[in-house]
Amino acid sequence: MSQTIEQTRAADPGTGLGGAWNVIVRNDDHNTFDHVATTLARVIPGVNVDAGFRLADRIHQAGLAVVWTGHKELAEHYWEQLRDAGLTMAPLEQA
Repeated sequence: MSQTIEQTRAADPGTGLGGAWNVIVRNDDHNTFDHVATTLARVIPGVNVDAGFRLADRIHQAGLAVVWTGHKELAEHYWEQLRDAGLTMAPLEQA
């Protein structure tokens, strides 16, 4: 049985407002694993501390990781909360 996977489309093509947006955290030399993990658990819905540590490890190993994907308004909200907590953020990018 095959599945068809369709890429998310913008609500209004050309506006960049619809569709999915990635919140990306970058590795840095000033945040601890504990801080990154607990901040992700506090800010991102569905992320507990264990998942936060897995994401922190991915950030450390790869240099960055997508920590949340969804609508632009929520992506901006989570991005700002993570930035305000001191995490090093990449610009939002459309998925």
